[in-house]
Amino acid sequence: MTNRWKQRPPGSNWGLFGNDDQRGSMNLVGRPQVLKGLEEAKEGLTFSLSLPLDYPGGTALHPRRHAPRRFATLRGGKNEGEQCFCFALSRENPFYSDVYSDDVVVLHTQYSTQWDGLAHVGAEFDADGDGVDEIVFYNGYRGGEHVKPARRAEGAARWDTYEDPTASALGIEQLASHGVQGRAVMIDLNRHYGEENHPVGYADLMRILQEDRVVIERGDMVCLYTGLDDLILGMNRKPVAEKLLHSCAGLNGGDQRLLQWITDTGIAALISDNFAVELMPKAMRQSARHAMLPLHEHCLFKNGIHLGELWRLGELARWLRKNERSRFLLTAPPLNLPGAAGSPVTPIATV
Repeated sequence: MTNRWKQRPPGSNWGLFGNDDQRGSMNLVGRPQVLKGLEEAKEGLTFSLSLPLDYPGGTALHPRRHAPRRFATLRGGKNEGEQCFCFALSRENPFYSDVYSDDVVVLHTQYSTQWDGLAHVGAEFDADGDGVDEIVFYNGYRGGEHVKPARRAEGAARWDTYEDPTASALGIEQLASHGVQGRAVMIDLNRHYGEENHPVGYADLMRILQEDRVVIERGDMVCLYTGLDDLILGMNRKPVAEKLLHSCAGLNGGDQRLLQWITDTGIAALISDNFAVELMPKAMRQSARHAMLPLHEHCLFKNGIHLGELWRLGELARWLRKNERSRFLLTAPPLNLPGAAGSPVTPIATV
């Protein structure tokens, strides 16, 4: 046992990949999985699986996440404070012919097409076995010690009030350094449910896999196409929250058989074109403490399974459907941004 925990959550795999592991089920994507993925690259066709990073648009779907803001960098010297965008260097030296543009971006890492890192979701859990819950993350890494909130800056509260929160363990750089390339499998929920806001449970999923002859093996990265990406793109950065939040299928995170299937199958990552892979649960009275997003808890906190959200899967899914295929090579490294809890990603599928 590691000294970070004496007991682990029910249904978790803490310690499976080593006491100090920070990559979770992505450890299953090694050389054999890369080779299996390469075998699926038969046509040499590629599909970009990223929404433009300013989609969905606005804040209607998540009031605390904002679209990217870009700024020009500033010059120094005799042009101090002027923007370096379309800047002719002849203004500084008449013998120079160069013209430069250089910009800065303020980016919410989980606004658009993204990876959820393992520091994104933890839980209050009695890992010490002393009867007192503490904030812990995958593999027993501790809130406040390994995943550290930022100190508050002086002055009025604004977007830069809390600078440099740091996941010194479980940061997204752990996934980036692994590379994220291997075989992926598409499950076409849209084919079966269209725009119906259906919570897909274990029985539903088993039926779909059988009808569509989809086989998932240990170490595969699994993609769920619901059709929500097409709705988002069609709204042209002016999302109608009521429409998007009540359209298209998603996994039923409250179905324990489904969660057990995810564990037993050995999925390396779970990806969807919707907001959270699972459907947002309806409010209900509970008699005990519970996770608001049970699939997030099961995947990120308990089993180290990275989640991909708001991916652009429609074009690829339609091609796979037409060609009676479900497998492809997926290349999807996040930004190598040390300490971050998530990252934008521009995935590429090759068929």
